[in-house]
Amino acid sequence: MQLDEQSRNAVLPRLRRIEGQVSGIIRMIENDRECTDIVTQVAAASKALDKVGFKLLAANLARCIVDDDQVGDTAALEKLFMTLA
Repeated sequence: MQLDEQSRNAVLPRLRRIEGQVSGIIRMIENDRECTDIVTQVAAASKALDKVGFKLLAANLARCIVDDDQVGDTAALEKLFMTLA
């Protein structure tokens, strides 16, 4: 799937920020940080990834379905949404 420039510009910085969060989580584990601190950061990174997924889906829904030859296939559309749930 090719993203339009606006979607690309919206998600790439978010993904880079998430990449930094994950690197931070790795360092936290390596440095034996408290479990609650680590889990809090994992939850934050997970929510951030969910937001990226929803952003991509919302901005490119028609293209996602058309590109996959699933126009009118409500089951495929539901499955796509459920992958983010």
